[in-house]
Amino acid sequence: MPITENESQRTQTAVIVLQILITAIFAIMFGRLIYLQIFQYDVYSPISERNSIRQQIVNPARGLIFDRHGNLLVGNEPSFTITITPLNFDMSSIPLLSKLTGTEKEEIERRVMEARSYSFHRESRLLRDVSFEVFSDVQENLWRLPGISHQVEGKRSYPTPVRLSHALGYMAEVSRAELNSSPDYRMGDLIGRSGLERIYEPYLRGEKGTQFVTINAFGRALGPFNEGILDITPQRGVNIYSTLDTELQRVAEELLAGKVGGVVALNPKTGAILAMASSPDYDNSRLAGRLDRSYWQEINADSLTPLFNRSVAAMQPPGSTTKPLMGLIGMRLGLISEETTIFCAGGYQRGRFYRCLRHHGNQTIGQAIETSCNTFFYALMDQIVNRHGLNVWKEMMNDTGLGVSSGIDLTNEVRGIVPDSAYFNRVFGVRQWGLGDMINLGIGQGAMGTTPLQMAISTAAIANNGYRVTPHLISHIEFEDGQTENIVDPPVRIDWMQPNHLKTVQKGMRKAVTDGSGRFYANLRDVPVAGKTGTAQNPHGQNHGWFITYAPFDDPEIVIAVLLQNAGFGSISAAPVAGMMMEQYFYGEIRRPHVYQMMLDFKPAPFNPNNN
Repeated sequence: MPITENESQRTQTAVIVLQILITAIFAIMFGRLIYLQIFQYDVYSPISERNSIRQQIVNPARGLIFDRHGNLLVGNEPSFTITITPLNFDMSSIPLLSKLTGTEKEEIERRVMEARSYSFHRESRLLRDVSFEVFSDVQENLWRLPGISHQVEGKRSYPTPVRLSHALGYMAEVSRAELNSSPDYRMGDLIGRSGLERIYEPYLRGEKGTQFVTINAFGRALGPFNEGILDITPQRGVNIYSTLDTELQRVAEELLAGKVGGVVALNPKTGAILAMASSPDYDNSRLAGRLDRSYWQEINADSLTPLFNRSVAAMQPPGSTTKPLMGLIGMRLGLISEETTIFCAGGYQRGRFYRCLRHHGNQTIGQAIETSCNTFFYALMDQIVNRHGLNVWKEMMNDTGLGVSSGIDLTNEVRGIVPDSAYFNRVFGVRQWGLGDMINLGIGQGAMGTTPLQMAISTAAIANNGYRVTPHLISHIEFEDGQTENIVDPPVRIDWMQPNHLKTVQKGMRKAVTDGSGRFYANLRDVPVAGKTGTAQNPHGQNHGWFITYAPFDDPEIVIAVLLQNAGFGSISAAPVAGMMMEQYFYGEIRRPHVYQMMLDFKPAPFNPNNN
């Protein structure tokens, strides 16, 4: 059908309109280009420059940790890290990267996806703490691996012969929740997970810096951008100085090896922790840098729980180590005096017969501490609960540091258990408990549970004439400008402790070492030592051994509390450990090597975690 004149005109009109429209679009685009390139040059030129540079975060050196003598406990050493910028990374490079690093392809793919989910544009750690050989191989092949780069970072090093596992703690990568809650961390950063590393994390971590690097089309770094004018220098973490004594700690760790228990040594005047050991422990160095997954699984699966800090968290009945405190409470409440005697015929009759270890005859409080006479303290506890009530006893025990948090600058401390009526009602039920449950508390048995740290604090209160100290592992923090911040809380007076009562108990503890059960291993030739042994009954196996001690008797410098689980009598298990530590502290050497060797060879009964 022939085309009409009207249809031809419409076609020509449409073509003209389309030409005009196309011309207008190109004119607009050209005008916009001129506007951006000429009139908006100052605005968009810096943006275009940023497209050719990479912003890298520079991690600061972590602060160092020293002992009380200035010896380095925790330092830093170089660690090589492979990084990735997901935007520039080609997934087809995974097989090559796997070959160069010796890492499974699936593991690299998982880490790449993690980095992508964190940020598509930011640089993230891909593989931490690789060997220098791997680092070199990757560096030589960067031209084949767009998006891959590298950094030299630092990881924790431990230059001393001591482990101090639970006191120092370990580090691990930040979690997703921590990333979301704090702008101070990036994916792959390490954070203190326990111990001092965790408590003092804000001081130790420092502040990150920024570095701008010119890159080419393949994402390879060509050098600093603009001669580094825009770079921000990182600020290293501050150094912290601990109260720990490396040599004293070494002795504690060596003597606890192969055993289950905890040791705390502290200054009774200030609360400064001189040594803190828990056994079994773990190797911090294997948790530094790239996580040793097989080792991590091993210590987590270990039934002896090496990650568990028994010095601050192992709750066991304190046994006879609370008898000096019982004496102080009894004298303060007016129930006994220094001269009061109680006759021991081998036990105490109250409804049933509560046995003592032997027939002691008439006993004063000082003699009862020396001989560890159970009868005396059964009778005393009977009077306390009947004339003043269990809750009064509990509050006075709390005042000495038992059953309450100590305020130590450490993680995972437990409060322990010093029961009152509310506790018994909750555990046994209202009217389902009675005098028998309370009398046993008089000799540190029954429902009581204390830790070596708590026993050290309460012993310090006796040694320093009635002051409760706040234990601490750090003495001061030293900033880069030379200024320091002291981390010490002053002791608090325990008002009800009377000087004459303290002298009576102190004399009894001195006699316990010179003539009592502590005389075999805790008594030193040139230094007067006071102490008290304890044997906590364990219905599921071998009893637990305790020993608390301080010296010198007339002007105490050190308190030690030792707990060895399933080790039997405290006089032959815990007391020798404290005695050897006293020798190291006062003499700077071990003067009875046969006792030291005896404790190295000492093997407690097998530890069953289900029954302890």
